[in-house]
Amino acid sequence: MARNIGGLYTAHRVLGRGSAGTVWLGDGPDGPVAIKLLREDLAADPDLAERFAHERHALLGLEHPNIVGVRDLVIGTSGAEGGRDDEGGHGDIALVMDLVRGPDLRGHLERERRLAPLEAVGIVADIATGLAVAHAAGIVHRDVKPENILLDTADGATTALLADFGVAKLIDEPRHGGRNGVVGTPDYMAPEIVEGLPPRAAVDIYALVTVLYELLAGFTPFGGGHPGAVLRRQVTEKAAELPGLPPELWSVMQQCLAKAPASRLRAAELASRLRELTPLLTGLPPLDIGDPVPDVPEPVAAEPAGAAAVRTGAAAARAAVPLVRGAAPDDGRTTHTRMRVPDADELAGGAHGTARAPRATGARRAGSARRGSSDRRRRRLALTAAGVVVAGAIAGLLLFAGGSDGSGGGDGSGGGTSGVEESAGDGHEGDPAGS
Repeated sequence: MARNIGGLYTAHRVLGRGSAGTVWLGDGPDGPVAIKLLREDLAADPDLAERFAHERHALLGLEHPNIVGVRDLVIGTSGAEGGRDDEGGHGDIALVMDLVRGPDLRGHLERERRLAPLEAVGIVADIATGLAVAHAAGIVHRDVKPENILLDTADGATTALLADFGVAKLIDEPRHGGRNGVVGTPDYMAPEIVEGLPPRAAVDIYALVTVLYELLAGFTPFGGGHPGAVLRRQVTEKAAELPGLPPELWSVMQQCLAKAPASRLRAAELASRLRELTPLLTGLPPLDIGDPVPDVPEPVAAEPAGAAAVRTGAAAARAAVPLVRGAAPDDGRTTHTRMRVPDADELAGGAHGTARAPRATGARRAGSARRGSSDRRRRRLALTAAGVVVAGAIAGLLLFAGGSDGSGGGDGSGGGTSGVEESAGDGHEGDPAGS
């Protein structure tokens, strides 16, 4: 059913659902548009509506070929047959944006697994150019990630555009996160945000180069596991170098992934440096990197089938959904999480080796502490089982040999007993050595 938005726009069908709302394909006075309706709980907040009204001029004035333009900001009524308030007395909050004909970067990456360095750098350089304009206008995106990067393929050439400007900032207020909370996507969150510092333009640079790392490697430098563990690694760990990457490119990435915001390049500098590397990257294939080995999960108690179904349904509801219709959701990724800021003691606890690390194809990855402990337990069990089997086999052979001697003599019986005791002793000593 068509839905009227603010009297000027009609939403026809859902293109995708994100953490902050739903994106619809719609029509307006100037043709097709994309309409992002914020969640009902956000739209019901009068303070949020007021903040959107204050930001209206800045959002509408942000125009650049690498930014998804915001055409209008609707704060008001909606309905299936025209404008009407809902039962709670409030209407919709909607961003009316340019319609981009093409996939988002998440869907493209899931199809390709890894991108060639030239393609990856080209996409990131485009987004850095758009960020430079936004930062010059005093606007920080705060949620740069593949889901918010759209690829326009309408003219035959691919152009990368950054969407959802201003959304993360506007919902990150005391009622929607608090002074002691953080709002964002853990895999791409800069260390200073985790530590509770106010976000500046440098947080977008950190997130964008994290995206570049993911495009090249197929995974983010600090992702995997519980969101709290990811946030801790953002503060305490250093990104592992990607094998096979030109050192000139890695030097730029390393500078932009610095823990200190002042050490990172500005957006315009990043775009310029990346484009200078284009001749060096021409013709290079995607990196030949083995996928990171996931941690071995601890055994869990069996649960009733009904409980598992409820838990699975809840997990699916929290999963990230791409903006482009038909793309597969990424159920394993936590997006736009609202969490308490870890205290100093928690951040000082270290990462315990749980970050994903790139490795050359065929090379073994040491894994996390939990995985190492699990491997040692398996080795101990295997050695113990082998010792028992060997001892049993020797005992059987000696008993069989003793029985074949007829009545047997004292010497043969004594020799058999001595042999069993010695073998059993060797097997017992071998177990602790394996552990």
